[in-house]
Amino acid sequence: MSWRGRSTRCAAVPLPHYSIISSLHLVKLPLHSITPVSQTAVLGLWQLTETIPALWDLLPAQPHYLARYPDGRDELRARQWLAGRVLAHQLLREVNDAPATLHNDPNGRPYFAELPGLGLSISHSGEWVAVLLDPRGAVGTDIELVRTKAQQLAPRFLSEAERADAGDDAVKYSLYWSAKETLYKLHSRRGLVLKEQLVLEPFGLREAGVLTGHLLLENSRSQHQIYYQRVPPNYILTYALSEMVNL
Repeated sequence: MSWRGRSTRCAAVPLPHYSIISSLHLVKLPLHSITPVSQTAVLGLWQLTETIPALWDLLPAQPHYLARYPDGRDELRARQWLAGRVLAHQLLREVNDAPATLHNDPNGRPYFAELPGLGLSISHSGEWVAVLLDPRGAVGTDIELVRTKAQQLAPRFLSEAERADAGDDAVKYSLYWSAKETLYKLHSRRGLVLKEQLVLEPFGLREAGVLTGHLLLENSRSQHQIYYQRVPPNYILTYALSEMVNL
């Protein structure tokens, strides 16, 4: 897979060009894009074609990851696991030169142990891997293949109003699912009821846009912006930063 350049949203602040080039030269990582999505947050997207041995060659701190390598996974899942960590280290080099190793907290959220204040989220689906990193705090991202499964499972994770808004559109069902996954990762709190506590406002589907989501907890309510975009050939990418409005 070849490097295809950086993409940016209008509100994004571009990273210094030299930092992208120097990091790519350092690890020879064939990325699809590195996108600044705020003053500090960086989103990496990788179309995965590499073999398991090639991915190991790109990964630093190999003894650390060998001890955590998920034995028994099929080849695709193993490649996704490795690629997520390679890409996380690649993005870390864009914002911090400190050596660090990736861990998971009790809720499964990934984090760099040496940089506890840095927000990190990893997602993969099929041939795509996405990583979002922000030194300022928690983030969430998710990438999903559009498929009918989301519509079949909709009664488990969508309210009646959300299902009515999705209608019979498989893309909207997948986007609803992905957006709720992103919001769930942003807060990393077990036990949340997706159809009741993570609520999305109705939306018109475009190639890229912003959704409004609400987190409804026992003693607090907050509103969040969830960004999305279509990814070829048939994927949905969503992400959210720690910015929120308390209601």
